[in-house]
Amino acid sequence: MSDPSDAHILAAARLLRDGGLVAFPTETVYGLGANALDPLAVAGIFELKGRPRFDPLIVHLDTADLLPTVADLTAIPTAIGGELIEQLVERFWPGPLTLVLPKADAVPGIV
Repeated sequence: MSDPSDAHILAAARLLRDGGLVAFPTETVYGLGANALDPLAVAGIFELKGRPRFDPLIVHLDTADLLPTVADLTAIPTAIGGELIEQLVERFWPGPLTLVLPKADAVPGIV
């Protein structure tokens, strides 16, 4: 689907809220997604893909405002990490940016 309609986006959001999985395009490949805060939904990704549980997943965000929900920013030294993360987010978001950060307590262990 090259140009999803609002109805398709709303349907995908509803699936995610209800613990389902969705396929979505990224910059290079299609991804399989679930609500990262729902451990049963995330387990579905591992099961469907036959992916080993030790192979970590990526958490996709549409806005930097959600970063504190999934990342423990307090575990990063402010003088270096906090400022650098802020600069990267301001420069590259929205867009293809990968940050490897410690996860927040709200993120299940399976992620």
